[in-house]
Amino acid sequence: MKVSVVTPNYNGEKFLKTFLKSLNEDSQYIGEVIIVDNGSDDGSLDYLKNNSFSFPLVLIENKENIGFSPAVNQGIKISQNNLIFSINNDTEIKKGSIKSLVDLINSSDDIFSVQAKMLQYNNKNLIDDVGDEYNLLGWTKKIGENHHSNEYNKVKRIFSSCAGAAMYNKSILDEIGLFDDNFFAYMEDVDLAIRSHINGYRNLSCPDAIVYHIGSATSGSRYNEFKVKLAARNNVWVIYKNLPVPLKIVNFIFIFLGFLIKYLFFYKKGFGSTYLSGIREGLSAKSKISKVKFESKNTKNYFKLEFRLIINTIKFLKR
Repeated sequence: MKVSVVTPNYNGEKFLKTFLKSLNEDSQYIGEVIIVDNGSDDGSLDYLKNNSFSFPLVLIENKENIGFSPAVNQGIKISQNNLIFSINNDTEIKKGSIKSLVDLINSSDDIFSVQAKMLQYNNKNLIDDVGDEYNLLGWTKKIGENHHSNEYNKVKRIFSSCAGAAMYNKSILDEIGLFDDNFFAYMEDVDLAIRSHINGYRNLSCPDAIVYHIGSATSGSRYNEFKVKLAARNNVWVIYKNLPVPLKIVNFIFIFLGFLIKYLFFYKKGFGSTYLSGIREGLSAKSKISKVKFESKNTKNYFKLEFRLIINTIKFLKR
């Protein structure tokens, strides 16, 4: 089965050679590589147009940076295969990893996504991310971050796959919807994961798929005004969009405390006003977000989702 690789690119020329070379190692599993360029002015387009690859390369050229979510959606919409491998350009994929992802996602019809084991590019003995968890406080946590690379070696159910190195079932995307274009970047994969839970699908980590990840290659750092504001805004939208009113009421105190603690955290780092600005934007612009329609057939899945959020919160508080 062939895979459609979808990768947004914004001034990533310095990463493309290594990234595309690593894809060559698994080219027999690749039906196409779709690069969605978000208005690069660094020579990325020249490199992509003037080099040949061992797989069909499709290039979408946007005149400006439209964001991660819209760019990936552009690629998904024109993709020719049922398996979508969403992968960042600041990565190197170990040979055999795409096959491992394909084998796992095809092992059951209820698997929506599978997450590669992401290792830190500059210290390959440490894990970057093997999946994400989300809790009642509205916090996302990277599983396995800074643990040794020989840990997390079993397939494990996770809350969300990180869209920086995850394979998705396109037929399920057609059912539950693509990434939300309004998010631009950050939290879009958690939003998508919650929709998959609501509809009864699973997300798994795939330890045999190894991806070396540089991280923050486009935004520039772990904490900055751009990331802090967007993440705060988008987290408001994640809760508003996906949780029905009864769950919002039941979880209100945890949600409030989560935002309060995050504000204090960013205040100490000098981003307090930026974080509040993101929350205000999320609340004032929530009308443009399409809420997930509650369907009685998914009632059981909402209970399972709430239980997962409670367990994740307890695990966090025990640390």
